[in-house]
Amino acid sequence: MGIDLPLIWAVVIIFGIMMYVIMDGFDLGIGILFPFVKGERDRDVMMNTVAPVWDGNETWLVLGGAGLFGAFPLAYSVVLSALYLPLILMLIGLIFRGVAFEFRFKAKAEKRHLWDKAFIGGSLTATFFQGVALGAFIDGFEVVNRQYAGGSLAWFTPFTMFCGLALIAAYALLGCTWLIMKTEGKLQEQMHDLARPLAFVVLAVIGIVSIWTPLAHADIAARWFTLPNLFWFLPVPILVLVTMYGLFRAVARNANYTPFILTLVLIFLGYSGLGISLWPNIVPPSISIWDAASPPQSQGFMLVGTLFIIPLILVYTFWSYYVFRGKVTHDDGYH
Repeated sequence: MGIDLPLIWAVVIIFGIMMYVIMDGFDLGIGILFPFVKGERDRDVMMNTVAPVWDGNETWLVLGGAGLFGAFPLAYSVVLSALYLPLILMLIGLIFRGVAFEFRFKAKAEKRHLWDKAFIGGSLTATFFQGVALGAFIDGFEVVNRQYAGGSLAWFTPFTMFCGLALIAAYALLGCTWLIMKTEGKLQEQMHDLARPLAFVVLAVIGIVSIWTPLAHADIAARWFTLPNLFWFLPVPILVLVTMYGLFRAVARNANYTPFILTLVLIFLGYSGLGISLWPNIVPPSISIWDAASPPQSQGFMLVGTLFIIPLILVYTFWSYYVFRGKVTHDDGYH
């Protein structure tokens, strides 16, 4: 029995995308929350919580995209052909967000509001179009003769627009709980006050997406609601409700770390539900990871380097978060 290289590469890409969603999600969430915080010094603290690590977080996006290109070229060509416009707009948003990080602290006081707006707009744009791309991926792509055969605006549907807004809410909650963990004083109190309504919104959008998706896709409905699958997958929605209950309790008692950890669990459960709905198709609704795989020689050659570099990325990521651990204050940064 040989090594299943497409399966290994699917796991690598799934892991890379999950790491990106978790780690870039909370700093995009900080940009989304910027309009709720008016104080200049509080905004400085918000940016300082992620300033040392935000660019490293995007390493995982590069890893996922490069892995898709090398290991599943058919999926890469179809997905990019179908989602050129939302992905370009997402990248433009990330560029504005990144430039704002670098220039906001260097700008004169009277010009700083322009970089605040760039940070907010870039974060909202990048997040919204990531959600749009996710919604389009769930909807699936029209493929004929191994080529994308749909229109350039096929991604523009009510479901994808809702997914864009849903991801904004999810990242806002992730950013909010990150700030609860990393700040103190009035800013932390404000984030505690925001966390509860944000959690209600996230719970609502999870419920709507969970109902909308099987209603629109019979194959996904069959995956979830036929026996014995229903019994195997039922723990996922139950765990979502249990995690959300724990999140509300943690916020109510003004916990520092628990809200962020539970939000990470919530994001992971949502990611798991997506995987259950679509696996093993890498180009929904019908092209599997084995159908889209590149030749074994290519996958094997790439895997050698990938298995070397992923531990290095994990080590320097852990080290950077360890070095910049602790609370961020107005006066002395990390302590």
